[in-house]
Order: sequence, then structure tokens, then C-alpha cells
Amino acid sequence: MSQKNVLRGVFLVALGATSYGMLATFVKMAYEEGFTTAEVTTSQFILGLIGILLINAFQKVKYKTKVVRATSTNIFKLMLAGTSLGMTSLFYYLAVKYIPVSIGIVLLMQTVWMGVLLEMILEKKLPSLQKIIAVFIVLIGTVLATNILNSTIELDWRGIGWGVLAAASFTTTMFTANRVALEISSAQRSLYMLLGGAIIVFSFAFATQITPFNFSIFLKWGIVLSLFGTIIPPMLMNAGFPLTGIGLGSIVSALELPVSVMMAFVLLNEKVVFLQWIGIILIILAIIIMNINFSKKN
Repeated sequence: MSQKNVLRGVFLVALGATSYGMLATFVKMAYEEGFTTAEVTTSQFILGLIGILLINAFQKVKYKTKVVRATSTNIFKLMLAGTSLGMTSLFYYLAVKYIPVSIGIVLLMQTVWMGVLLEMILEKKLPSLQKIIAVFIVLIGTVLATNILNSTIELDWRGIGWGVLAAASFTTTMFTANRVALEISSAQRSLYMLLGGAIIVFSFAFATQITPFNFSIFLKWGIVLSLFGTIIPPMLMNAGFPLTGIGLGSIVSALELPVSVMMAFVLLNEKVVFLQWIGIILIILAIIIMNINFSKKN
């Protein structure tokens, strides 16, 4: 693969990760205006589905017979995988309702060691020394990045719990998304996964929305949330990862962490101390260690 294509892939993945990194700050700002988790997630998924439908329609017209159509089995598997996508959004948004965004994104990054654990269980073999070292670095980085060593900091355990659940759900999403129906277009895969996620989100909204639904969320925040959460990042990352490869792509996607913290620092005035930045750097370092091939062989 040419250097030009690799750089293009890095650019696409970086843009996708940056978009994801902005998301939680926008959610927090929507909360400050009085919108509920149900309203935020519902508007995001409805407008996201409309956006992905339009992209699929455009591809169908442009490429006609070249687009491989999803089978009923593909659709079922992708929708099933998409339920974890819906749960990730719900859990993450519930987490940032109780804790700072800078803490929430650190908790979401626990997918690094959760992914290693899940891989060990599924493949029934111990992880490499390289991965074990990366896991320990992530855990140390998490302690620093959440600033829990500071006795004056009190974190709401509801937020911690939802954040850990979001990481577990996101780990499941990553494992299934990279293994299901890879032969069809990224737009189709995104559509059916979104449909699966929408079932979870709409069920949650139906069960928890006790006040009249505030439809102004669609214009105020729905468009922004759907663009940065359900349309732009999946499309860019699905296009970029084949060009970068999983290793380099994973390293570049770690941009989501500092971008999320910076957004919270600038727009929400969240306090981020020096030790927290050290912890964030350690988590990014662990992701790099996990994805670099230290052997001399290709």
C-alpha cells in the first residue's frame, strides 16, 4: 500500500476520532439546557438513521449493481451487534450526567484492558507480555487521569458505574463490528447497526421519559449529535481503517481521548490538573504499545 493511501487513512481515522471526542461535551451542554438522556439519544439516533439512509440511497444510485446487498442473515447479525452500540451511547451519556466529561472518556477507554480480557476468554489463551504491560499502564493511567488520589475529589459512583458499563458495551461493539458482514458496504453496515441500537434507545426513552418529549432537541442538538456521533465517525473510520491497518488505526483513534478532555476544558470549564494529563498520556502510550509490532519480522 502506498504512503499516500496510508496518510489518507490516518487523516480519515483522525477526523473520525476527533468527532467522537467532541460528542460528550455537546451532550453535557444539552443537559445544561434541561434536555433528558432519552431526548438526547432519541434525536441522535433518528437523525442519524435518516442521514445513513440518504447515504445508502446515494450509493445505490451512484454505483447501481456494484453495491453488494445485505442478506437477511447479515441484517439480523448487524442489528444484534448494534444493540451494544445503543447501550454504549445510553451508558456513556448517563455517565457524563453524573461525572465530568474528562473522567467519562477515561472510563470509556477501559476498553483497552476489557478487549484483552474478552480476547483471552474467547480464544482461550493468555495474552502476550506486550498486552499485559499495556493493561498495567492503562490501569495506572486511569488512577491518575481520574484524579482519585486527590482526597478532596468526590466522584459520583453512579457515573463511575455507568462509565464502566459503557466501556464493557463498547468493547462488545468493537469485537462484533469488525467481524460481522464485512463483505457489504460500510454505509449498509452502519445503517443496520444503527437500527439495532435504535431499538435499545427507543425502548429506554419509552420507559424513562415521564415528561412531554421536548421536540426542540432535534434542531438544537439532534443534528450536531447525529453528525458527530452516528454519521461522520463510523463512515470515516470504516474508510480509514482498511488503509491504515488495525494497529496504526487504533493508535490514531486514541486522539479521541485528548480531544474530549480539551473540549470539556475549553467549553465546559472542567478543571484538568497536571497529574490527569500524565494519566491520559499513559493511556495513549498503552494503546501505542499494544498496537506496535516490536518483532523484526513483518
